[in-house]
Amino acid sequence: MSEKTLTRMDLSEAVFREVGLSRNDSAQLIESVLEYMSDALVRGEQVKISSFGTFSVRNKSARVGRNPKTGEEVPINPRRVLTFRPSHLMKDRVAAGNKR
Repeated sequence: MSEKTLTRMDLSEAVFREVGLSRNDSAQLIESVLEYMSDALVRGEQVKISSFGTFSVRNKSARVGRNPKTGEEVPINPRRVLTFRPSHLMKDRVAAGNKR
């Protein structure tokens, strides 16, 4: 498996090549989309991208955790966590990539 990471710059470069917007406009478009998605998640909305997956925010309750090294019990505060559920199409596509 490759160690390459897809970055914002890679996405804006792809928009530049595929759509034909200027590099600056492509970068602004990517930033706008990511900001729009982030804002929706902060408001507690789901972000569903067809054939890709769903991002959502879950509220996790307070609980007691344990330090694995010492065994000491530690309180874990309630928090909001971001979750991602890939679509079935995405799962199938990733699984097919593993067979190479």
